[in-house]
Amino acid sequence: MFEIFVDSAANLPAEQVKKYGIRVISFVNFVNGKEMINFDGGLTPEEERVRGKEYYDAMRADVEIKTSLINASDFIDHFEAVLKEGKDILYISLSKNISGTFNASKLAAEELKENYPERKIMLVDSLNASLAQGILAIYAYEMRGKGHPLEQIADVLGRTAYSMNGTFTVGNLRYLARTGRIHKATATVGNLLSIKPILRGNKEGFIVQFGSCRGRKKSLNTLVDLVCSNIVEPEKQIIGIAQADAYEDSLYVVEQIRNRVKVRDFINTSYDYCTGSHVGPDTIAVFFIGYDRELQGSPSEPDYKPQQIFDMIG
Repeated sequence: MFEIFVDSAANLPAEQVKKYGIRVISFVNFVNGKEMINFDGGLTPEEERVRGKEYYDAMRADVEIKTSLINASDFIDHFEAVLKEGKDILYISLSKNISGTFNASKLAAEELKENYPERKIMLVDSLNASLAQGILAIYAYEMRGKGHPLEQIADVLGRTAYSMNGTFTVGNLRYLARTGRIHKATATVGNLLSIKPILRGNKEGFIVQFGSCRGRKKSLNTLVDLVCSNIVEPEKQIIGIAQADAYEDSLYVVEQIRNRVKVRDFINTSYDYCTGSHVGPDTIAVFFIGYDRELQGSPSEPDYKPQQIFDMIG
């Protein structure tokens, strides 16, 4: 038996965490110097949206927000409690090229393996963020339920990560400028002209620009087009939508996708606060398994079969 861990950047709503028995190790932000635990397992979806609005309103008001890493000792505390119960561990991490969290978990695992040599600790770098992590954790739960062994699940998740897409658009370019993703002058001009970038996670786990368009509605429709043109076996998939206090826009995106493809389910939730602090209010992100991460409408590596994970879920 093994337990499934994610960090709170996986962006799973509390109700999904309870349903699938997933363990969350939370990031901590500091809002105006006050500690904020990012994941609260006791919230309803409505309460999560309210909390999200408060957080992103604080960003709009230029309140000071700082993020912090989950360090190795935090992982040791959480992992060791499970190891002592005689259970193994599967951890699905925020991309190591976005955060140092994966490396911290690796240090923790190496130390714990010395004390628990009979136990297995499998680490999977999602090479992504938000629900690209969280949905993989749900699929891990389902594969475990089908009796697949830990090593096989970790291997399939690691390969599926290369076709788990995360693509998004933002409301205001100044937050991307703050993190150095675009130049401040570009952000100023872009905001004046209502230029909306379309960004994605590439196969190395970095956030890169895919394209741009003019106007909010066009940017939302572009996200819908990218999902519907690149998704594989949609009827077997959970599509993730993360919105940074842009709930009405997220409902529009869900409706437009539903009108074009039949999908298994949606998770629509407030954007994780750790990574959300870097993209800002009104961001809309969508997460789904496609041919690959190139978003070209056909597989760049035809021999790769991302649907293997669906075969294992059954």
